[in-house]
Amino acid sequence: MCTLDRRRSFEDGSVVGPSRAELLRTAADYRVELTAYVFMPDHLHGLIIGLADDSDLLKCMDMFRQRTGFAHKQQYAQRLWQEGYDDRFLRAEEDTLNVTAYIVANPIRAGLCSDIREYPYLGSSRYTVQELIDAIALLPARLKGSRSSERVPLA
Repeated sequence: MCTLDRRRSFEDGSVVGPSRAELLRTAADYRVELTAYVFMPDHLHGLIIGLADDSDLLKCMDMFRQRTGFAHKQQYAQRLWQEGYDDRFLRAEEDTLNVTAYIVANPIRAGLCSDIREYPYLGSSRYTVQELIDAIALLPARLKGSRSSERVPLA
């Protein structure tokens, strides 16, 4: 999900904090797991998984955008999100761990940090950052989304 006009709204903890809290609250309301999420300066990446047969991932994200957009407009007198967002559903053959690794490594690829433990705006509703690192540390760099054949320094 991109911010309106790709504004760098998520560089400030005062914006990320309430947005993260709302993301976690909305995910719980809609019974979805936030396997991994990263607030980049001008967009949000996330991998969400339904926890129940009636989990509605699209409604969850729509409600998250509505809630955060309303709160942001009240506080800053401007819209937070651009219209629409890119979504895709993982197929059974796709490896969730690889997608998680790609999401978590985004701040490294963007040059925002050299170790994901340095980046304050990522997490999971299920795993600690250290558990994410441990789970993906052995994946080759090509699966983490690196542009080179070298390993991405997650730890």
